[in-house]
Amino acid sequence: MSQGYFSIAETDEVRSAQERLGSRAAVARRARTQGSSTDPEPRDRFTAAEQEFVGDRDGFYLASVSSTGWPYVQFRGGPPGFVHTPDPHTLAWADFRGNRQYISTGNVEGDDRVSLFFMDYPHRARLKVFGHARIVGARDDPDLLAGLTVPGYRAVVEQAVVVTIAAFDWNCPQHITPRFSPVELESLLGRDAGTEDVDAG
Repeated sequence: MSQGYFSIAETDEVRSAQERLGSRAAVARRARTQGSSTDPEPRDRFTAAEQEFVGDRDGFYLASVSSTGWPYVQFRGGPPGFVHTPDPHTLAWADFRGNRQYISTGNVEGDDRVSLFFMDYPHRARLKVFGHARIVGARDDPDLLAGLTVPGYRAVVEQAVVVTIAAFDWNCPQHITPRFSPVELESLLGRDAGTEDVDAG
């Protein structure tokens, strides 16, 4: 049975802070109807809406925890659609070569619990995901890696990351500053945002 997002996120210390700051009753009401262990539709499997949202993103934030207890947050980016949702319970992506520190990789090998933030800045929306990650080497499952490779994207794929979704929650839009990528600006303005009109005179 799913734990539910709030069952994972809320510790005794979190509940104590909510009580002290006056939000406990409101949070408890939301937990009873969204993502709790008693929810008739626990939020541990993506619907078409979550799958589409993830598929449109060109990056996300990945948090892992080290054996010393320190959290580590990393941005992972790529072309829109580089994060796959092969089924409602799973996220997967090709891990492109970066600075080769492998901090997230090492953390996941010691503790598979991760948290992911998917942001849509123009529409001020964010999707938060708890999950269990595993690293799959290129030689261990070449078919998986081939299925996650982005055609035409010039990056070295070193391995794959597969995350089993434990719970997710949509966050409110408060305090999200709208930001636009060049591609989003191009679509918004109806022209190439990287060029200016020139008078041929």
